Amino acid sequence: MGYYDDHAPKKREKKRRWAVPTVVGLVLGAVLVLLALPALVQTEMLPYDITIPEDESGLTEGEQGLTGNSTKTVDVDVTTQVTEVVDKVKPAVVGVVNMQSRTNFWEQPSDPQQAGIGSGVIYKQEEDSAYVVTNHHVIEGATEIEVVLSDETRVSAELVGSDVFTDLAVLKMSGENVEHTIELGDSDNLKAGEPAIAIGNPLSLNFSGSVTKGIISGTQRAIPQDLNGDGVEDWQSEVIQTDAAINPGNSGGALINIEGQLVGINSMKIAQSAVEGIGFAIPVNTAVPVIEELEQNGQINRAFLGVEAYGLSEIPSSEWEDTLNLPDDVENGLYLRTVSDMSPAAKAGLKSMDVITELDGNPVTDIIELRKYLYREKDPGEDMEVTYYRDGEENTVTVTLSSQE
Repeated sequence: MGYYDDHAPKKREKKRRWAVPTVVGLVLGAVLVLLALPALVQTEMLPYDITIPEDESGLTEGEQGLTGNSTKTVDVDVTTQVTEVVDKVKPAVVGVVNMQSRTNFWEQPSDPQQAGIGSGVIYKQEEDSAYVVTNHHVIEGATEIEVVLSDETRVSAELVGSDVFTDLAVLKMSGENVEHTIELGDSDNLKAGEPAIAIGNPLSLNFSGSVTKGIISGTQRAIPQDLNGDGVEDWQSEVIQTDAAINPGNSGGALINIEGQLVGINSMKIAQSAVEGIGFAIPVNTAVPVIEELEQNGQINRAFLGVEAYGLSEIPSSEWEDTLNLPDDVENGLYLRTVSDMSPAAKAGLKSMDVITELDGNPVTDIIELRKYLYREKDPGEDMEVTYYRDGEENTVTVTLSSQE
């Protein structure tokens, strides 16, 4: 016990000797920094700008000394790559106004009235004309179309063509007042987490040129769509997912990358109260071939089979054996409810209640898979081998596809 009592006072004294110089050093360091700050500002050695206001006497805070009560205003340069690319791209993003005529009691058409507003992107200028890509649903049913430029100039536009499955449409207008077109990017190289910027006209033209910023949340998302409103999914769109805010009126606008290149056409938003921050855009690499074909033909020329079909999963399993006479090992397929007269399917001998299981040896389970195969893998005039079951027996037939009207 005596050992600790003898040495305890010395340890406390040692701590006091270190504490005092430390406190003094900190105080002196702070004073030196404050004294040196005005000099550093004048030499412009700081990585940002600081403006020190003058008081009524005309002296700056540094000249007043440390006892003055004046305030400092910090002026930071916020010009970034985002603002620069937005300034470059904005003139190429336009408003698209859907004008429709309505008939009165005597079936006389009225003057066209504004029925809806969306967005569009000027992607090409050729001779005296400019071309705009937008969404099919933005111009659907329009009797007249107007394009509103970034300077609020209104220009009449004609519909070159549109496609319901890709939700794309191409407009042509005078290029007299067009000075900028957008640069196309590569949506195949997008990665989740990289910046994404959406530009469009949410809600109305009062918010034209609105900019929202987020990230790419996901690529190659498959979103089911009911195109005719019958409650049955007709198609699956492969889209880019982003958390940049996309609202009604943004449809048809631009989704750009940090380089200011167009990577997607904003198309839809999950409008549920419990869901936020999920928007979708059509990848530009998917849009370009559709745009080019719409320019050339005014429509997309797709292969046509001529059937109304449903997946077996939509039919009670009890009907599989009792009505369709399907073998136990057939678990998936496409049930034909009707076959159009004079269609390629009818000419090949397919009938209602047949169950298609394979197309060119590839399994098929629902109408979406059928359409994807027809629209992406086949062309009008090509042959397609169809494997199907009728009255419990497997059959194979070759169908010569035609063009969808």
